[in-house]
Amino acid sequence: MFDVPIDGWYAWVGIAGMSLVTLGIAAGMPAGPTPDAVGVADTIDRVAAEEYPTTAEHGLAADRIRLAPNRISLRGPGGSTTAIIEFAPVTPASGDERLSRILRGEPPDRVFESPEAFSEAARESRQREPRWRSAPTRLRIRAVHWEEERVTLVG
Repeated sequence: MFDVPIDGWYAWVGIAGMSLVTLGIAAGMPAGPTPDAVGVADTIDRVAAEEYPTTAEHGLAADRIRLAPNRISLRGPGGSTTAIIEFAPVTPASGDERLSRILRGEPPDRVFESPEAFSEAARESRQREPRWRSAPTRLRIRAVHWEEERVTLVG
C-alpha cells in the first residue's frame, strides 16, 4: 500500500530538475523595476517648453543619475535606462554652486553680475563631461529667463 511505483523516481528527478530551472530563472530576474527615465525626461521637457519661468520636481526611484544636456540616464536595482530630452539643451546645476542657488529659487540677478555671465556659467556646465552621481530622491527642474537668456536648470 505504501510502495513507490517503479517509475516514481523519474517523477522526483523531473520535479527536482524543474525546481532548479525555476530557481535559476528567479535568481536572474532584476531585484526591482527599471527606473523611469522617460517620465523624468517628460517632466524636464514640460518645464523647458514653457513660455514663462517654471519650476517642477520629479521623484526618483534610482540609485545613480547621469545628466547630459540632451539625455538623462538612471540606474537602480532593476537596471539602467536612458531617455532623450527633446527640449534640449538643459543645464546640469551640479558642480556650480551659483547655478545650484538659482535652481533652489534665488533670482539670477542676485547671483551673477550680468545675463552674459549667467549664460557663460550655463554654457560651461553643459560642456562638462556627464558622469554618474548618487541620485537624490527628488529632481528639481527650473526654467529661468533673464532678459534674452533662457536656461533650464536641472539638479
